[in-house]
Amino acid sequence: MPQLTLRQIEVIRAVMLTGTITGAARMLNVSAPGISRLVKHTEESLSLRLFERRGGVYVPAVEASAIFDQIGRVFGGVENLTRAVESLQRGEAVDLSFASAPSVAQFIAARAVRAVRQRYPDLFIDLNILKIEETIDYLMLERGEFVMMSTPVDNAGISNDIAARGRLAAILPEGHELAGRDSVSIHDLVRYPMIGVDANDPYGAACARPLREAGLPVRYSMRGRFAQTVVSLVRHGLGVAVIDEFSVAELYMPGVVRLRLQEEAPITIYVVTKTGRVLSSFAEFAIAQLRRELLRATASRPWEARQGGAGGTGGS
Repeated sequence: MPQLTLRQIEVIRAVMLTGTITGAARMLNVSAPGISRLVKHTEESLSLRLFERRGGVYVPAVEASAIFDQIGRVFGGVENLTRAVESLQRGEAVDLSFASAPSVAQFIAARAVRAVRQRYPDLFIDLNILKIEETIDYLMLERGEFVMMSTPVDNAGISNDIAARGRLAAILPEGHELAGRDSVSIHDLVRYPMIGVDANDPYGAACARPLREAGLPVRYSMRGRFAQTVVSLVRHGLGVAVIDEFSVAELYMPGVVRLRLQEEAPITIYVVTKTGRVLSSFAEFAIAQLRRELLRATASRPWEARQGGAGGTGGS
C-alpha cells in the first residue's frame, strides 16, 4: 500500500496553505514544475484526488479532508518537537548538578560556569562545594554528575580522570619582607608563622608535602579547614602559607603576594565520576570548560613574573 513520504506531506501542506503551485514553490524555495509533478504523482500513487482546481486556485478536495486533518496534526507535532529541541539547546527545563573542591570552585569553576551559561542561557546550574569525604555519597546517590577534586577518590565504584596538573605556590601578606623576591624556598617560609590545612586531610597532606620532603616538621601557628580560609588569614598578616595555585588563580588579589615555590611541588586536579554513568551533554561541556580554565591557569602565571599585590580567596 502506497505511503506518503515526508517530502510529499510537506508539498501537499504548502499547496494547501498557499492555494497555488507557484505559491507552494515559493514557500519551499523550489521550482513550480517540480511541485506540480510531485502533487500529480502523489494523487496517482494514492488513487485519490487531493485538490480541486477552481480558477487557478488549488482547493482541498472534500474526499481528502481526513488526509489534510492528519497532515495538520503531523506538522503540529513537528513544530512541538522543534520547540522542544530549541528549549533543550537553551538548557530550558533541565539542570546541571556538579560539585567541586573549594580550591577549584571559587575562581576556576566560576569562570567555567560563565562559559556554560553563555552556551545554555536557560540551564539551571547547581554547584556544590565538597570535601573529599563527601564525594562518594554525592556521586553514588547521583546527586550530581561529577566532582572536581584535588585528590583522587579511592572507591571501586568511582572513576578518577586527570583534568590538569599544577603546582603549589607560596603566599605572603603584602609588605612581608620576603614579598620582594621572585621565588622562595620552604626553608625561607618556616622562619615565619605558617598557616595551613590539617595535614591528615588529603588536601592538607598535599600542601604539607614540601615540608615533609625537606625533612621539616609540619607545624602551623593557625589552621583552617578550607584554603580560602588560609588565604584570608594570610591576607590579614597572620602568617605565610603553601597552597595550590588554582586557589589563587585570580589575576588581582589585594592583600596577598604569590611567589613561586622553589621546591618541586606538583598537585593534580581530577574529574571524579560514578563508574558507568553516562554524563549529559551539559556535564561534558562543563568539564571541557573546567579543563580549559585549569590549563589557562597553569599556562599563564603572571604573578611569577614578579607581580606582587594579589590576594583573595581560594579553596581546598
